[in-house]
Amino acid sequence: MLIDSPFLAKPGKKHKLSAFKTRENGNFKDKQTGQRAAEANVAKMAPLQEKLYAEAKRSLLIVLQAMDTGGKDGTIEFVFSSVDPQGCQVTSFKAPTSTELAHDYLWRVHQNCPARGMFGIFNRSHYEDVLVPHVKGWITPEQTKKRYEHINAFERMLVDEGTTVLKFLLNISKDEQKERLIARQQDKDKHWKFNPSDLDARKDWDKYMEAYEELINACSTDYAPWYVIPSDRKWYRNICVSEIIVKALEEMNPKYPKVEIDPRKFVVE
Repeated sequence: MLIDSPFLAKPGKKHKLSAFKTRENGNFKDKQTGQRAAEANVAKMAPLQEKLYAEAKRSLLIVLQAMDTGGKDGTIEFVFSSVDPQGCQVTSFKAPTSTELAHDYLWRVHQNCPARGMFGIFNRSHYEDVLVPHVKGWITPEQTKKRYEHINAFERMLVDEGTTVLKFLLNISKDEQKERLIARQQDKDKHWKFNPSDLDARKDWDKYMEAYEELINACSTDYAPWYVIPSDRKWYRNICVSEIIVKALEEMNPKYPKVEIDPRKFVVE
């Protein structure tokens, strides 16, 4: 499903990741105004999600990708704060286990895709199994291309079976990442988030930017598009992501199921 947005990586086009801004404020005069707009979007999401859950015919898959400190956790915490937990599943994809490595790289992903009626949120995703091996040189360019073909076919199947797929790259600058990493070092309550391996990935920043560019060009499709969200400002990130999701849900237009009986005719004793 294509939702009109200035942050859409239009399918069939060759994009330069550098052409997408990391810092924006849209038409909002200040942070407070923007936060109110984001909160309004979140409020709109609740009744739409309830109808989707009650209807139990379709599902929504949200894919979040970003460099370390890019804001995946914060996006989930804010944007889905109004969602009924029983209708939502969050899956975080970390380094594959030995069991997962014994299967194809999409095996662990497919079993975590949302059932009908559900929101599925991927904190990192199947794209990790292309990005990291590609940057590290563990797979060849030919294998990378083949995996993107696999992923496009996989997402096509999900869409054909009733899942709306929206993919968001939370686009931050290298300078902003530095500030956030330092903040994690200095705040004891954020020490648990600090991982020395994040610094290793930072050394490969340019390689990751090239890999993300290749990923977007290969896998932003009419049925499962990528949106490159300016994310240096967290409040603006939240506006953009929530707005696109609300528009998608409104276009899906879920309905409460028809009830064959009239509950009012029954006596509750």
